[in-house]
Amino acid sequence: MFRPFGLPKVKPMKTKMKLLAALVALGAPAMADDMAPVTQDTLTLTDGYAYATLPNQPVAGGFLTIANGGEADDHLVAAASDIAGVTQIHAMMMDGGVMVMRELADGLPLPAGETVVLQSGGLHLMFMQLNGPLVAGETVAVTLRFENAGEVAIDLPIRKKMAGGMDHSATGGH
Repeated sequence: MFRPFGLPKVKPMKTKMKLLAALVALGAPAMADDMAPVTQDTLTLTDGYAYATLPNQPVAGGFLTIANGGEADDHLVAAASDIAGVTQIHAMMMDGGVMVMRELADGLPLPAGETVVLQSGGLHLMFMQLNGPLVAGETVAVTLRFENAGEVAIDLPIRKKMAGGMDHSATGGH
């Protein structure tokens, strides 16, 4: 077997186990900051998070998954958080070949039996006029108001922003 630059012979199984251990170790921080699932009425909210921000950054995004396990539609009509002067429900979409971000003034429909994902680059919560930076390892308390399920309080874990990920939280409010 060819070994460039005189590197020692490596046992394949040992290398695979070390690689697996490294991958598990790298994934551990992401698992530690998961949001506890919250269920109210027919809705289940999971996978919530926000990204850490820089000092003086005026906006941030919040993300989560909302599953409507009921037989009737519901509607996310409002969101609020003490970390921001204004919290809105937003969507990013293409408009004439340009990606734009807009408030969903009428809220977000949650069809019966379906799951809606709020994620970076799509539907999301928009925290504007931040009172201070969001710090990785802390949480953001958010109250969501649904048409049928009522108010639901959640704590979004704040994650460190990964390099290369799409994020609009430094857009200065659009």
